[in-house]
This record gives sequence, C-alpha cells and structure tokens, in this order.
Amino acid sequence: MRIIFLGAPGSGKGTQATLLRDRLKLVHISTGELLRAARDAGTPLGLAAKAVMDRGELVSDDIMLGIIEERLSQPDVQAGIIFDGFPRTLVQADALEKLLEKLKMPLQAAILLDVAEPVLLERLAARAKKEGRTDDTPETIKHRLNVYHEKTEPVVGFYEKRGLVSKVEGVGGMEEIYARITKALGH
Repeated sequence: MRIIFLGAPGSGKGTQATLLRDRLKLVHISTGELLRAARDAGTPLGLAAKAVMDRGELVSDDIMLGIIEERLSQPDVQAGIIFDGFPRTLVQADALEKLLEKLKMPLQAAILLDVAEPVLLERLAARAKKEGRTDDTPETIKHRLNVYHEKTEPVVGFYEKRGLVSKVEGVGGMEEIYARITKALGH
C-alpha cells in the first residue's frame, strides 16, 4: 500500500501516519523528520534546510526530491509507504508521480485530514510548547498556514483528479480518527 497524508500543519498527519505504520507495518516517510534529522546533524543540506524552515518557508523542490528519491531506493519501502509532509506543492506532486512511475510504485490513496483553522492554531501552539520546536513560533505558525493555503492545498486537487483522495474528519480522539482512516482505506 502506498499512501499520502494531506492536510494543514497540525492536522494530525504525523500522528495518524505513525499509527498506520505501526499497525500495517508500512514505511513512514516524513520529510519533516528527515529534514530535522539533517538539520540536527549539521549537514550542508540540514543547515540549508534549517534557514528555510526557521522562516516558515518550504524547502526547495530539489532538496526534497533528492531526499525522497534516496529514501525510496532502500529495500524496506517494498512493504508499503506512507508519505507524510510531502508533496507540498504541485511541482513536487508531479515530480513524485513521475518518480513513483519510474520505480513502478504508483500511489494508491491520499488521505486528507480535515481540521478547522482555529483547531489547527491551538494544536500547533500546544505542540510548540510541548516539543520546544523553534519552527513553531506564533508568527511562523500563521505564516506556515498561509503557505499551506497558497501552495499545498492545490495538491489536494491534483490527487482528486486521479481519484485518490478520501476526506477524513481530523477532529476527535486518535483512535476515532484512525478508525475513519482505515475505513476510508478499506481496512
């Protein structure tokens, strides 16, 4: 199974992708985690990504696609993949589609976690406080939501045209949301 989680920052993509990964034994590809690991390791890629992330901007397509292609070359992805936080733009969606076609690993589903903006703001503020994330200041949170609306929301339409999107309400308990997702996936 090859799935993409779509939704605004704070919609629960990472939480639900982790649950699905653990229960279905899939590989969870979180570009956010990959980027934070590179940043924390102080690699050239990580330092470049840190500067961009601290401004609340999206990391360049070249950097993201390079990270994704490298990860997809590892043998464990044959069990199935959950993409979390990628693609974030139409260019990335198109490039990912071409890459997956080349690897003979087409996407099978896209889950859109639907959460109202006031709930997103509360969740992101709580996450910033709990995790001490420097990329989740109040100003950056607002900016990231604006970037999401401008650049990432159109990706939903990209996958809707391919008949892959299932819209799932992302509010409620973790298990309740997980049950909605598995129902949408037919599991």
